[in-house]
Amino acid sequence: MRIILYTGKGGVGKTSVAAATAVKLAKEGKRVLIMSTDQAHSLADSFGVKLENTPVKISDMLWGLEIDTILEGERAWGNMKNYLKELLTARAQGGIEVEELLVFPGLEELFALFKIIDIFEENQYDVLIVDCAPTGETLSLLKFPEMFGNMIKNVLPMKKKAVKVAGPMVEKVMKIPMPEDNVFDDVEQLNEKLYQLQALMTNKEIFSIRIVTTPERIVIKEAKRNFTYLHLYNYTIDAVIVNKVYPAVALDGYFSKWINLQEEGLQEIRESFSPVPVFTLMLLDRELVGETILQGAAEQIFGETDPAGVLFKDTIFEVKKEIDGYAFVLNIPFADKRDMDMGQKGNELMIQIKNEKRCFTLPDVFLNKTVQSARYDQGRLTIKFA
Repeated sequence: MRIILYTGKGGVGKTSVAAATAVKLAKEGKRVLIMSTDQAHSLADSFGVKLENTPVKISDMLWGLEIDTILEGERAWGNMKNYLKELLTARAQGGIEVEELLVFPGLEELFALFKIIDIFEENQYDVLIVDCAPTGETLSLLKFPEMFGNMIKNVLPMKKKAVKVAGPMVEKVMKIPMPEDNVFDDVEQLNEKLYQLQALMTNKEIFSIRIVTTPERIVIKEAKRNFTYLHLYNYTIDAVIVNKVYPAVALDGYFSKWINLQEEGLQEIRESFSPVPVFTLMLLDRELVGETILQGAAEQIFGETDPAGVLFKDTIFEVKKEIDGYAFVLNIPFADKRDMDMGQKGNELMIQIKNEKRCFTLPDVFLNKTVQSARYDQGRLTIKFA
């Protein structure tokens, strides 16, 4: 199965572009499922049908679903959540406040992505299109598999046997409940799902991300930041789609100044994201609603290009042998070295760009070696070890 995830700043039209891609592929004879993880759920509006938490047939070869994040959250960590609730109310009366304390930003959206694993393992479709949340939310979701997985592994080393032996005494003395086996089952299953998701999302033959933007400067800057952070987490971005490009004839008169501004924006996108393919969609004279219009939009975007293909692959990081040691080279375009921070702890290398942080587990060639220098030049961060 091929998996394509669309993301972008809110309002750029990523849902419409994702829906158009799904329609084109279905018309070409592929079995396509389009899935929305965006809480704003506008996917159903694109097709004019009611979508649910299970696949609903839209037309021949095309199905759609809108994730119920609350339901998926209960499936993923219901037992653990109930235990935490019991723990918080052990010496107090429960209430709505406790429920609010157990709402962790981004967590339910992450659990929605677990649906990708289930769909992939069922293998009933040729292509899965994922209409993801706007940029900021997407980034928070995509870093969870590694960050949260490491937290579970390092912060929750508690074993069932230890709880069974010491649990009754602790419960009696401290007056707090001990977790049942099903809580540990949740933790183990959650950890396994996180690593499965990360492995799937970094498989360059299966999974790729496409950024949707518009020619406006402020939106382009957001797309560049998105591009940088996605590279930091080793995800493949195989295309950039520029939506809402105004035809020149529409910019006559009052809007004539926009002609040069738009052309400058398009030029910046082509130069900045090269060699990643850039596709454009002109602003239509009607809403992108309904399969006929969506298919026409997809034809304009992709032309003869197969939307299901992996349109571009890049090496995010590599290890280089040098005369005086080894270098770890990371491809992170559009970053500012003033925003970078770095640290090493054992065989882990931490790279931070503004608020985004990633820990790399270094290959064996770096064992017992420490960072000697770092240089950022033309979108590549070269870290030398000795």
